[in-house]
Amino acid sequence: MIIRFFKHLHTINKHRFIVFKLCCKAHIPIQGLLHDLSKYSFTEFFEGVKYYTNGKESPIINCKKKNGYSAAWLHHKGRNKHHSEYWLDMALKKSTIVIPFKYAVEMICDRVAAAKVYRGKKYTNMSPYYYWNKHRDNELMDEGMQGFLTEVFELLGAYGEKKVINKEYLLKIYNKHIKKKGKDL
Repeated sequence: MIIRFFKHLHTINKHRFIVFKLCCKAHIPIQGLLHDLSKYSFTEFFEGVKYYTNGKESPIINCKKKNGYSAAWLHHKGRNKHHSEYWLDMALKKSTIVIPFKYAVEMICDRVAAAKVYRGKKYTNMSPYYYWNKHRDNELMDEGMQGFLTEVFELLGAYGEKKVINKEYLLKIYNKHIKKKGKDL
């Protein structure tokens, strides 16, 4: 248990550090600095330790397989605006509220960092796209946001982080998918 404790802590810290570096490239360093602080809370951290699997996938997946839900995930998504689930309102007829730009960019950084941590040496610039493409139909997300994420991950695969992960480039893509529909945020 103590070894899993420190390995899980290392995985969280590694993920947060990569997100921070990516957020700095995207000119949102405060988002990166504050990213996923709830993972250190009792609810999230100790479930993560219990279901830790050598840093190859999120412990939340293992917990959901065993219990049908994850208290850590329920806690996490309600406190972190870079998750589309944070923006869900089941009383609305549409899937989600459009996610503001700075949180949408943090979401990109989060997903890229997760792919780097979980894929390790097998990571390529296409890894975030492959994961997104496999799971995007299950996302309860505005179609403009889906278009934004899809295009960013495609471009990341084609051109790499240096070109894609910067505020001006991401804002251009965001505006293309969001503002064209009159969803000015």
